[in-house]
Amino acid sequence: MRRGSAFAIGSVLGYLADARYADPRRGHPVAVFGSAAGRLERALWRDHRGAGALHTTACVGAVAAGAVLAERTLGRAWAGRAALAAAATWTVLGGTSLTREARTIGGHLTAGRLDAARERLPHLCGRDPSGLDEAQIARAVVESVAENTADAVVNALVWGAVAGAPGLLAFRAVNTLDAMVGHHSERYRRFGWAAARLDDVAGWPGARLTALLTVAAAPAPRTAWQVWRRDGSSHPSPNAGQAESSFAGALGVRLGGTLAYGTRVEHRPVLGAELRPVAVDDIERACVLSRRVGVLALAVTAAAGLLRKRGGA
Repeated sequence: MRRGSAFAIGSVLGYLADARYADPRRGHPVAVFGSAAGRLERALWRDHRGAGALHTTACVGAVAAGAVLAERTLGRAWAGRAALAAAATWTVLGGTSLTREARTIGGHLTAGRLDAARERLPHLCGRDPSGLDEAQIARAVVESVAENTADAVVNALVWGAVAGAPGLLAFRAVNTLDAMVGHHSERYRRFGWAAARLDDVAGWPGARLTALLTVAAAPAPRTAWQVWRRDGSSHPSPNAGQAESSFAGALGVRLGGTLAYGTRVEHRPVLGAELRPVAVDDIERACVLSRRVGVLALAVTAAAGLLRKRGGA
């Protein structure tokens, strides 16, 4: 069998493992990577782009090199390569944890437990929940489901299709570093520049594929397409707007607007301005749509793996 078929089968197994078991609550490899990256940051930090670039290169390079070494060690051992692909896929995917958190918040809102929903929201996104009402929390959840469908599912699978297990793991390293140091703050304005820009580049193909797959999975494909093509590039992020605008059109809801991240307030363009506001019931609809998009992304990834013209193993 070809190496591509080993990856295709391994990615399916890893996706099923995520669907069944979600993320482990303790000892998650991504958390271990984050701890190591944090220790290296403390050693390398300088208020300079060069220091941040060194940190990003060292962290991502170590992950990619380790995965490449593992693949080469396995050589033509087809079962071993499939197992590596399955483990890597399970490690990097976060679709089940994403929808589980979203549904937990939705359950609190449905039951009228607004304070509990506010308390839980930081598990899903970085917004300040203290002043948010029910509709604003529901909107934040739907936007987070859309954006993280791209980041936690589709993008990882795209890089797996391109470069196998090393691609999967390197993308997760890039995305994790962006979450750690790529955000806007005085400490990371220069040091986090490299991680943020690399995440933008790495996320570009998967964000557009997410939008296309959302259109394909949408109850109203025409609206999803129209809102995506019109509003997708108006978002300040070159990638997040692709997923959020397509989800807005697919669900028939209005996303974007004013957001608060602690003391920082952002006034973002409205996506799907002509559509209705988000309601609590839309959280479940967004979760279902996210799952459909994930399955389609898996199918694309597995097909790409089977078509990869690489030597047999």
